[in-house]
Amino acid sequence: MGIDKESEISANLQIGPTSLGMVRIYLEGDGIELPLDFEPEEAEEIAEELMAAAEAARSMAGGKPRK
Repeated sequence: MGIDKESEISANLQIGPTSLGMVRIYLEGDGIELPLDFEPEEAEEIAEELMAAAEAARSMAGGKPRK
């Protein structure tokens, strides 16, 4: 499955700090529990990539850019 292909799969997403100073992205769906731990700097890079993707998606959909 490619990143631009629609899917009927649903999952829950949780994001938060761990007691060891990591940032955890936790995915849970049909029989899958996937904890992904990142150093804070890696989490910031992921956040920047998410923001860039959101801006690109907004411009593709004809929406207004965020300030």
